[in-house]
Amino acid sequence: MKINVIGGGPAGLYFAILMKKADGAHQIRIWERNGPDDTFGWGVVFSGKTLANLRAADDVSHAEITKQFEAWDNVDVVHRDEKISIHGNSFSGIARLKLLKILQKRAEELGVEIGFHAEISDVEALRSDCDLLLAADGVNSTVRLRHAEQFQPELDSRANRYIWYGTHQLFHGLTLTFRENDAGVFAAHSYKFSPTTSTFIVECDPQTWTSAGFEQMDSEETLNYVGGVFAQDLNGHKLLSNNSKWINFLLVKNRKWFFENVVLIGDALHTAHFSIGSGTKLAIEDAIALAESFQQRSSVSEALVYFEKTRRPVIEDYQAAAFESMRWFENAGQYMHLSPIELAYVLMTRSGRVSDEDLKKRDPDFIRRYVGRDSL
Repeated sequence: MKINVIGGGPAGLYFAILMKKADGAHQIRIWERNGPDDTFGWGVVFSGKTLANLRAADDVSHAEITKQFEAWDNVDVVHRDEKISIHGNSFSGIARLKLLKILQKRAEELGVEIGFHAEISDVEALRSDCDLLLAADGVNSTVRLRHAEQFQPELDSRANRYIWYGTHQLFHGLTLTFRENDAGVFAAHSYKFSPTTSTFIVECDPQTWTSAGFEQMDSEETLNYVGGVFAQDLNGHKLLSNNSKWINFLLVKNRKWFFENVVLIGDALHTAHFSIGSGTKLAIEDAIALAESFQQRSSVSEALVYFEKTRRPVIEDYQAAAFESMRWFENAGQYMHLSPIELAYVLMTRSGRVSDEDLKKRDPDFIRRYVGRDSL
């Protein structure tokens, strides 16, 4: 089978790896607009369950990825200068560029062709020249745009703004920090992804963004302002920019996942708010599910039908939970009156995916402290 892949991110690379591993006769070429060392963002997060899926799908790349991981079991909530830790959560972080280099190397070892600095202007020509065209070209997917009538995308640009920084301050665990000033409430999502660096995503509502005056600030002024808001948490370290800009989260859904021999995966197909997990995790699990579909069905059309039928319910459940989490952060100001432990409890249960029973199993001491808070 001849397969063309648009997008050399984790989704496109991992699908190519699995398909080439399953049948070395497949002709697979990846078309990536950026260079091999270009990346946006800092670190990505995987859950313990995702790691198990990676091990089962390709133990070679799994071994290389886990060598680079920073692992933790705690979620920390910082509010009113107090840190509440909830243990029993399985997460790992890795630098996005490190992940890409591992997957690039593995794909090339298997015989996948990767073309960098390859901007695709004629999607139709590429589609007609293969048995399967995989669109793994991200949240602003060219393929989805060109074939909007077939995919019927539903795009929802949310009101909150967020900006993605890094820092050499090491956050040993997934840390959710809330700070207030005269402009409003700022929430930071941070975690260590290497021995020296953490991701630091800052989010605020539109009123806070406007009141702070970000519209008039350049990138350096913005970095300094945000760094000042979280100066206590950064412990003397500066924020690090990688073309960091304020953006609105784009919620992506598609009524149709494929047509003829073209299929979307990853952020081109769906997005889930960063407060509940990593888009990279979903993208790689898409790649696993799609590759498995070709093991289950003999033709391209049957495999794509099978992929959508089996994967769509999983994504819809995940997006529903992520929507609740996103809405919580959009209204974070309503919860700032809570005590630190009350805020931690509400945060842990915000999406509906974590129950009291789950928390009791993960961290019984946290639940005891929460239940006994009125007697403190």
